[in-house]
Amino acid sequence: MTKKVFWADPYKTSLSTTVTSVSGPDITLSETIFFAFSGGQESDAGTIEDHVVSAAQKQGQEIVYTLADDHGLVTGQSVFVQIDWVRRYRLMRLHFAAELVLELFYKKLSGVSKVGAHIAQDKARIDFAWPESIAPLLPSMASDANSIIAADLEIKTAFDDEPNERRYWEISGFSRVPCGGTHVKRTGEIGTIKLKRNNKGRGNERVEIYLAS
Repeated sequence: MTKKVFWADPYKTSLSTTVTSVSGPDITLSETIFFAFSGGQESDAGTIEDHVVSAAQKQGQEIVYTLADDHGLVTGQSVFVQIDWVRRYRLMRLHFAAELVLELFYKKLSGVSKVGAHIAQDKARIDFAWPESIAPLLPSMASDANSIIAADLEIKTAFDDEPNERRYWEISGFSRVPCGGTHVKRTGEIGTIKLKRNNKGRGNERVEIYLAS
């Protein structure tokens, strides 16, 4: 099983590690900083021993990385992993911005349910099952989220079930939420956010989340 260093240190941008298996273009590593798509958060971009990673997929508790067919790596080989930090940091900031917005909706809109989410480098989105427009709620939601961000609160992350790799984030006095993504350490790192409604059809409301910078 790959040791997920991105949980212990999401700010780490490079790592020397070892190849543990090779199957054609697919390899696994003994430990990694390279996040694989999970919970709506897109995979990191980067390289393994200068080979571009074209896909990163979770398979149980393992992460499989796909490289070019002619990568030439072998089991037991030492390799250098590097991620695109600009992309990773924006994903971290947008991820937690989405977490804040989602928690505020749960707290303020009784009966609302999330039906989808996606965190990319340019924006995040959350899809809700809700029978009417949420546009009137967005100014107050954005204001509340930005107040929490401006307060620069500590974001704690840890395992609540380590053998099954179940993790959570917590802001004291606000919420504790199961989540296995990568997170910033303090809310102030997110910066001001903007919210936009995108109606996806009757009963399906989408909130898009943007960073101001």
